Amino acid sequence: MAGSSGPNGRQNLWRKRKVREPLEELISRMLTAQRATEERFLQMEERRMEQEQEADERRMRLEERRLQLDRQHELRMFSVFAQMLGMLRPGGAESVPQPHVDPGYPQEGESLVRSGAGVVQESELSEVYNCNPFNSPYLSTRGNILSGFRGSSEEGYRAYHEDKYDEDKNPNGIINFGTSENKLCFDLMSKRLTQSDMNVIEPPLLQYPDWKGHNFLREEVARFLTYYCKAPAPLSSENVVVLNGCGSLFSSLAAVLCDNGDSILIATPFYGGITQSIFLYSGVKLVYVHLESKVSGPRTRPFQLTVQKLETTLQAAKDQGTNVKALILINPHNPLGDVYSASEMMEFLEFAKRHSLHVIVDEIYMLSVFEESTTFQSVLSMEKLPDPQRTHVMWGISKDFAVSGIRFGTLYSQNQDVCNGVASLCYFHGVCGPVQFKMAQLLRDRDWINQVYLRVNHARLRAAQAYVAEELRALGVPFLNRSAGFFIWIDFRKYLRAPTFEEEVALWRHFLDNKVLLSCGKAFECGEPGWFRVIFSDKTHRLQLGMQRIRKVLEGREREMQVEAQRNKEVEEGKADSTDEVIYVSSHREPANSNLGDLIVQLQHQMRSSDWLQRNTAENFAQQNPEVYQVYSKFAGNP
Repeated sequence: MAGSSGPNGRQNLWRKRKVREPLEELISRMLTAQRATEERFLQMEERRMEQEQEADERRMRLEERRLQLDRQHELRMFSVFAQMLGMLRPGGAESVPQPHVDPGYPQEGESLVRSGAGVVQESELSEVYNCNPFNSPYLSTRGNILSGFRGSSEEGYRAYHEDKYDEDKNPNGIINFGTSENKLCFDLMSKRLTQSDMNVIEPPLLQYPDWKGHNFLREEVARFLTYYCKAPAPLSSENVVVLNGCGSLFSSLAAVLCDNGDSILIATPFYGGITQSIFLYSGVKLVYVHLESKVSGPRTRPFQLTVQKLETTLQAAKDQGTNVKALILINPHNPLGDVYSASEMMEFLEFAKRHSLHVIVDEIYMLSVFEESTTFQSVLSMEKLPDPQRTHVMWGISKDFAVSGIRFGTLYSQNQDVCNGVASLCYFHGVCGPVQFKMAQLLRDRDWINQVYLRVNHARLRAAQAYVAEELRALGVPFLNRSAGFFIWIDFRKYLRAPTFEEEVALWRHFLDNKVLLSCGKAFECGEPGWFRVIFSDKTHRLQLGMQRIRKVLEGREREMQVEAQRNKEVEEGKADSTDEVIYVSSHREPANSNLGDLIVQLQHQMRSSDWLQRNTAENFAQQNPEVYQVYSKFAGNP
């Protein structure tokens, strides 16, 4: 006792206390670190359980979708059987191609299920039209088709009109980057259309006109096309027919050129409104020439149309018994923005002549080529057409003059039989007299068009396109950089969880949920999921806000895909590790009266049962827990 109370005893007690304090501090910090590790493992387990729950929910949604498709299929079959029974009865209804139930995807010329050469079969029209499978007793077969028909882009377009963006009244509304309209020149057009020379009412304007259109207007259209299409000789007003828009022109030409069940050749992607235009009246179907984004050579471009592709598709269609009567060419192209060269157009026309096909050339964007380096050459500028009696050119003011609300389109064809046939349908698709007068006044004002309107319009289109293109570059998104039209064709394929049209539609809906309306590639019959069309011909503040919303969706989708990829990796590669971690957490017991040796044994056992230390090295531990590492190093350095 005396020795222990002497200097040596006090020194030994001080040494024991000095050792005990770091040990206690070490144990405390180790237990704290262990508890933090356990909490991390618990968080990982909770995340795994959430992932499993999300996977179960996805499976349930897919199962519900499958059941829904099964029900729709049964309804379609019931509708088909009902029509067959009706046709088998004496005096049964005439056989008319019957569209089926649409699967519910957004539309702008909705996707068609293809077979063989890409011919749209009657039994496949459910992918493009949404029709009520229950026939109304009050309507004919055709009436039921029309009544149940849902046109292009209706879902998104309807949502937009119900929640339209307004800077003051509805700043959280939907911004429309989906409808191809020029919203940059309202100031110019409203001023020009309200000038005194436009406000004339004379008796002939309030009476029935020639069904082709008033003669003064057709003469002005002929002069206008001669000048702006650079025709080698003056065009004749006798070859001009005026209708209420190019949609009516497509519909009328299909009725005049094709019989029920005939088909028209067209390259995809294309403006989807054409599908409904040619089908509703005439039951005419489309044969698709599928183009690919992959560039095959140094002089090729994405989605390039060639005569070889036309030949291959036409032959395959003939082998299936399809009667192809015409070819549709869109130049400048919607949605690609491509401008075909004169040599390309000549090759297409010669192909059509070899096979006695009519050619419908849509040049509605001919004055919307906004870069001087890009040259548009109209079919009407050619010295000699390969088959002038089967070449029909259409144009309208809705795009080039930024007035899509004024329904005015023109047909130019040297075939008087075609002109007269289309003119007979102008009884239903005519343009009222006062509007015809305004259009004539507008088209003849060449000084204003050249010196004011086109200069300003092209400058604004260039600036708007440059802004959206720069935003896309900043996002690292591929796109076709073209100089015509109001749109950019964008490659969002990397944002799809899978290369399917279902995923494309899911992304489309995600944009719409975030209050920006785009058009997905499915709406243009693009064969590759993930392409979208964005309209840039809008005011700066709407472009900026719309691109912010697009960026938000894409960045959010990218984060989600990264998290999902990491989770999948952990599930696939770390199943055993995850099990060990759960066992480690569940087997842990808080030390009560354990001595240091028992604690070390327990820690060693837990370390061996987990790969945590393999994934968390000493260097990482030192950076994350410098105080604990310092105490541990100090203790480990003493014998």
